[in-house]
Amino acid sequence: MSKRTIDFTKSILERVSFDAILFAKELQKAVKGLLPYELEELTKWFFDFTQGKPELRKCAIYLNV
Repeated sequence: MSKRTIDFTKSILERVSFDAILFAKELQKAVKGLLPYELEELTKWFFDFTQGKPELRKCAIYLNV
């Protein structure tokens, strides 16, 4: 994925963050297509974005961390 795709993925995740189930599905889809360094970037973003959002933080299991 290019930098633009990473940004697009983040924006999709932000837009669906109102629903934890939908967020989990989109996160799973994103992880499947990422290269290792892209997954690392997404993981950092994920933990920053979900700070204070325990319903979304549970989705960390899909990041294999």
